Amino acid sequence: MTSLFSLSLAVLSFLTTAVAASEFTFHEATIESIHLAFAQNRLTSRQLVDFYLDRIQTLNPSLRCVLEVNPDALHQADEADRLRAAAAGGNGTLGVLHGIPVLLKDSMGTDDKMNTTAGSYALLGARVARDAFVVERLRSAGAVILGKASMSEWYWLRSSEIPDGWCARGGQGLNPYVKSGNPCGSSSGSAIAVAANMVAVSLGTETDGSIICPADHNSVVGFKPTVGVTSRAGVIPLSPRQDSIGPISRTVSDAIHVLDAVVGFDPRDEATGEAAKFIPMGGYKQFLREDGLKGKRLGIVRKPFSDSFKGATAASTFDQHLLTLRNNGATIVDNLEIENVDIILNPSESGEMALLLAEFKHTLNEYLGGLSDSLVKSLAEVIAFNSNNPDLEKMEEYGQDGLIAAQMTNILDEEVVKTERMVKKLSEEGFEKLMKENELDAMVTLGADAATILAIGGYPALTVPAGYDDNGMPYGICFGGLKGSEAKLIEIAYSFEQATRIRKPPLSFSFEFHNQSLNCRSSPDSDEWFSAFLFLAKLSLFTVELSSGLI
Repeated sequence: MTSLFSLSLAVLSFLTTAVAASEFTFHEATIESIHLAFAQNRLTSRQLVDFYLDRIQTLNPSLRCVLEVNPDALHQADEADRLRAAAAGGNGTLGVLHGIPVLLKDSMGTDDKMNTTAGSYALLGARVARDAFVVERLRSAGAVILGKASMSEWYWLRSSEIPDGWCARGGQGLNPYVKSGNPCGSSSGSAIAVAANMVAVSLGTETDGSIICPADHNSVVGFKPTVGVTSRAGVIPLSPRQDSIGPISRTVSDAIHVLDAVVGFDPRDEATGEAAKFIPMGGYKQFLREDGLKGKRLGIVRKPFSDSFKGATAASTFDQHLLTLRNNGATIVDNLEIENVDIILNPSESGEMALLLAEFKHTLNEYLGGLSDSLVKSLAEVIAFNSNNPDLEKMEEYGQDGLIAAQMTNILDEEVVKTERMVKKLSEEGFEKLMKENELDAMVTLGADAATILAIGGYPALTVPAGYDDNGMPYGICFGGLKGSEAKLIEIAYSFEQATRIRKPPLSFSFEFHNQSLNCRSSPDSDEWFSAFLFLAKLSLFTVELSSGLI
């Protein structure tokens, strides 16, 4: 059995190299592989965009993760190809994301033909004054804006009855791994699309878990930076204290390339002034080190985050991952506990929810006031729109208790100010105390539930695929750190990813497209090579499953 497996892998490796010499494989393509194909004239941006648009047309009726595609995407791709040809002739330089398609969460303003609606019909047709700052940065880096991703409507704050990944405009987004599985939210569409190879990379937003949880549940990488490292200007707001913009991708390196493109000081977002000191000279890509775990001190917090995995394969897999961390040079400090963790994880008891509702009303009213051609100019008018359009907004099914509760708040109330101080204290005496007293470089947890711990204090978090349960549902491993610790988290996460390489594409949405590749320098034998490649890939998979007792 071992010899058969070794032989199949050897032949598979040979044929993969042979095919790669003449073709570009779109499936699971990375920014590095795309740029290499561009440089070798094996791929154009138009061909890449065409592929993703075809994937969206084919898969989106099932997955419901893309609200609209950019009607100018192909034009942008053609322009990227023209500029690339000019640069090859010595005229001009190209950005780090030149010609790379990027999908944006539907709360990121774009001054173009697309809408920005937070998933709601109330904002359909409204125009923003200018691109969001992060969109400006993407365009400057040469990215092709592919479209807008679906999301949990109004960041799930509309109603506690709304399922994760649902919005009126897009319907219910589906997890591409397990149809009945929770896609999580609110950046659901951004994660689903990347996982299903419907786009190269995407941008999401997080207030409390909205990048980390969808990335975890859809087996992709999600990076929520320290609040202020990325500007929120031009993005539909929820909380100035907690909102952060970050990348979602299939690899850590892709996330960092996107992060490098969008970070920076923005006079329209005062938080970027304070956080600018955290951004290193030369960017973050310098921290993509395979030996990044060496010398790192990692604190493992199991309770209560591992409780939901008791008796599942994820629990034993997590222990194996801790061994991998240790074997790659990290010091493991196990079984740590966060003070008042039960209070922190209960948004009603901690005061987080009351604070978010007040902040949402205040900041949303400011945002809506800056729109043109908008049907609504305030939260009160959003509530009225929903009431007047009950069928469109599925009011009977989901209601809008969250929006009504937010409308009743006042940001200047003494109780709101007092609650903000309490949340800050919980964060300082909980997570910060844990990190500082144990001299940790990062906290490590299984799954996505620790996102709240990191959210309330504006701390960074990075999740990497860690495995799949017996039903095929993904889960991740989350690395969290103190403000400004992005460099350490990148080193840790990248080293872990390279040592484990856990991520697998969703089978039900990949195999029928597995043989979609671009023939550019074909030879008479390329078809036979590729047929043999597919046969041996299946043979290798069968051999692994047989030897593991899976079949």
